[in-house]
Amino acid sequence: MSEFKQEFLQIYRTHIARTGADKLLAWLETTDFFTAPASTRFHGSYPGGLCEHSVHVYQRLRAELAEDIKAHAQREESIAICALLHDLCKANFYKVSTRNVKNEQTGKWEKAPFYQVEDQFPYGHGEKSVFLIERFIRLSTEEAVAIRWHMGGYDEAVKGGSYAQSAAFDKYPLALALHLADMQATHMDEISD
Repeated sequence: MSEFKQEFLQIYRTHIARTGADKLLAWLETTDFFTAPASTRFHGSYPGGLCEHSVHVYQRLRAELAEDIKAHAQREESIAICALLHDLCKANFYKVSTRNVKNEQTGKWEKAPFYQVEDQFPYGHGEKSVFLIERFIRLSTEEAVAIRWHMGGYDEAVKGGSYAQSAAFDKYPLALALHLADMQATHMDEISD
């Protein structure tokens, strides 16, 4: 078992006690969540990258909200849920394919593996994660909004001109904090090509 899977499971089992959490974790084990990449060619584009990214987001979010946790102990569960599960939509999302790549040393063309998207359930990014989580556990409104809008300006709705993300960040500080933790983990903690 990878160190990041072990850490993910330890955080999950320690901090997430909501009804259905055990069923959600059992379902996760039936997916490729712990071995999937976080992306096809950017951050975490290697086996286990998704789990690693989720742990990094947790570490960033928890550090950002440390004072809030001291004042409100129940925030620990919300932080763990949002950080660990924000990209649940990427479980069973990628497939390994091959393409021809020229070997610079030999000059010969060789087959090389790469990840490509094979979205079986095209429902959007953040909203798909919310939908999948809520098949097992109930999210608070704040948690659902945070997960829904964690992509910030990279979200398709925002690119299309929606102002809902800005309103979500204003009303729910956890939403902005999750987005920032996601960006920090992506650009500061993980290898990018």
